[in-house]
Amino acid sequence: MANLKVNIYGMEFSNPVMTAAGPGAKDGDLCIEAVKGGAGGLCTKTISVLPADVPRPCMGLTNSGFLNTELWSELPKEQWIKEEYQKAKSAGVPVIVSMGYTADDIEKVAPLVKPYADAVELSTHYVGTDVAPIVNALKAAKSALDCPVFMKMSPHTDIQTIAKAVEEAGADGLVMINSFGPCMAIDVNTGYPIMGSKTGYGWLSGAPIRPLAIRCIYEASQVVNIPIIGVGGVTCGRDVAEMMMAGASAVQVCTEAILRGPGVYGKIAKELNEFLDEHGYSDVNEIKGLAHKKVDEREFRTHTVVPKVDQDKCIKCKKCKASCVYEAIEVGETLEIDKDKCFGCGLCVTRCPKGALTISYK
Repeated sequence: MANLKVNIYGMEFSNPVMTAAGPGAKDGDLCIEAVKGGAGGLCTKTISVLPADVPRPCMGLTNSGFLNTELWSELPKEQWIKEEYQKAKSAGVPVIVSMGYTADDIEKVAPLVKPYADAVELSTHYVGTDVAPIVNALKAAKSALDCPVFMKMSPHTDIQTIAKAVEEAGADGLVMINSFGPCMAIDVNTGYPIMGSKTGYGWLSGAPIRPLAIRCIYEASQVVNIPIIGVGGVTCGRDVAEMMMAGASAVQVCTEAILRGPGVYGKIAKELNEFLDEHGYSDVNEIKGLAHKKVDEREFRTHTVVPKVDQDKCIKCKKCKASCVYEAIEVGETLEIDKDKCFGCGLCVTRCPKGALTISYK
């Protein structure tokens, strides 16, 4: 079995899959359950000066992803200090304490969490282009703490500029990305928005935002030298591998743990191990940043490259044929691709459930 251990600033994680600062780590008891379920580390739900007054309903599953109007912890900071952090620490894994949101808030909260935090994560949910609010929050934390300080990033369009500025301001690491929004979903049976916020808006998370998270991790890791923890749409072991190949050192899981329970962390770690074994990797750290090397090797082209077919793997499901707008695929006794009609779009490769179709990248 491959080695899944990762080390970030001396924090030893048995595997790179941890909780995210959300409902899956809403209190100490659930943190303990997460570790029992296989989490290699903990990031606790964000606290602030006052408990959150969360609008209800606050979570909903749609056919386009998961929406939420979740805020920070609904538990008062005093309860976290008195009870919840001690329970989380008793689980025996590294504990990253999440707190927010403004510099003034963090100035008040940071000294209180200091005895319990192996590291802290700062959340600002800031999406503007002026980095001052992020930097000021970071400085407030750094002045009060002597542990690593990670900044959680929203999906900025110019993520490299923001990430570099945060690194230069003293951040020890980045966590990316926050949920995306605002977004909206409507119950067509009633006409009401499914979220209970005043506007009816919520924030999108889960698998649909993973490509956005991958892009942000990939771009940020090109310009910073500090660790990145990936979050946003991790559902399985291959998703962890994808984030690490983009440049992440570890990942957090939120939506999938809400939907499937705390046993999902171990399941994802097991799938990651199986992926590494299948592809001949002996250590999870070997895949970190791999996509950067592969992109340099890849041939940029505008000409057609026809996918190759492994007839032994083909199960004649015809998914490739159904979605070929170029009408280049026929499925009879064998799967055949018309080289003159094929555009080389690659869709059939990604639709094949058995890996019977492959395409060359160089």
